Amino acid sequence: MLLSASIFFGVRAESIRRSVQRASAQVETGDLLSFTKVQDGDTLLLTNGAGDAVTVRIVGIKAFDQAALHDPTARWAKEAVSAWEQSLTGKSVRLMLGTPPKDRHGRALATLFVDDADVALQLVRDGRVIVYTQYPFPAMSEYLRAQVAAQAEKKGLWSDPIVSDRARALAEQWKKGAP
Repeated sequence: MLLSASIFFGVRAESIRRSVQRASAQVETGDLLSFTKVQDGDTLLLTNGAGDAVTVRIVGIKAFDQAALHDPTARWAKEAVSAWEQSLTGKSVRLMLGTPPKDRHGRALATLFVDDADVALQLVRDGRVIVYTQYPFPAMSEYLRAQVAAQAEKKGLWSDPIVSDRARALAEQWKKGAP
């Protein structure tokens, strides 16, 4: 029975992920979008002015997986989701596309701004996500400075020794170029 439930939820989650990723209308740097929902701590669903759905993978950050049951990192994944919802609900979101503008899944790669503030950078400052250094991006040095400050102040996930060790291990993998 447990195996059946695991298979059911796994298939359902994959179906939802694929349907959200298919939602990928054309967008340009500077476009104003509306927040629709958080898929996970680093991927969002937004709506353009025509009402079309746009899946956006946020450039420069990585959030832990909130579906990881009994894993201490899941708490911080939920914190990231909550922070996105608080930061974007009811606000206009300006999009700045990355290079390349889309990933292999068809998601727009972008940085999001609300009132000229980089929302992901604030999540890094608060220790809710980690800087994803696998692929360089223009604001990487600023993000890394913010992460060092969050680590020093033991903010967010950096207050949890197990989670912060896991985050550091991921950063080491990314330095070596491992996916």
